[in-house]
Amino acid sequence: MVLIMLAGVGAGAINSLVGSGTLITFPVLVTMGFAPVTATISNAIGLVAGGVSGTWAYRRELRGQWSRLRWQIPGSLVGAMLGAYLLLHLPESVFNRVVPVLLVGALVLVLVGPKIQALVQARAARAGQSPDQLSTGRMAALTIGTFAVAVYGGYFTAAQGILLMGVMGALLPDSMQRVNAAKVLLTLVVNVVAALAYIGTAFDRISWLAAGLIAVGSLIGGYLGGHYGRRLSPNALRAVILVVGLIGLYRLLTV
Repeated sequence: MVLIMLAGVGAGAINSLVGSGTLITFPVLVTMGFAPVTATISNAIGLVAGGVSGTWAYRRELRGQWSRLRWQIPGSLVGAMLGAYLLLHLPESVFNRVVPVLLVGALVLVLVGPKIQALVQARAARAGQSPDQLSTGRMAALTIGTFAVAVYGGYFTAAQGILLMGVMGALLPDSMQRVNAAKVLLTLVVNVVAALAYIGTAFDRISWLAAGLIAVGSLIGGYLGGHYGRRLSPNALRAVILVVGLIGLYRLLTV
């Protein structure tokens, strides 16, 4: 019980900073004998608490982002519902084969994000526009990307934050901290939808003890990660994302 709660603290903190906390809690639950689907479902329910505390810690950075979030949040809602449906009807091996490829792509986007942003800002300056004003095409790409990540997140929550950071970092001319704040909120939306779907359709497959322990731990970790993570410089935050992403990629390929 102590180990599961500590894993929840670590997952909550990492989810606020990067977004791959499931790579801690999921292996712990499986190692302790939980079936993979039970571990996925219980973990998603437990990590909702960490998403709430992490979002609260980043509330200042969320101000002024509604023009984008009013499109992204519905994308996350619909994508999460589809992902939860797939979890309950498809074998785990289907998405597990795709996860490493998606994660590599997300890490590349995180790495080259500043160069893409610089190009976007230069193009906007030449056109006499503000880089904060997204074109219809970029808003559509952002919404579709958010939806696609939410489908994955509703199915197998691990590393969805890194995928989302990669998509938003490449499309949004905004600071890493503000992008990270939006990521924390959107992954919370995915986890809430997935949790409600699991409770409604797979109540008997949930380990409420594991979910409760992870919830307590992630509530603490989410606030700590958000509180201290918002002090990191953009380069430091990007470095943390890359390191944790590479570790997650290694675990996914070797487990």
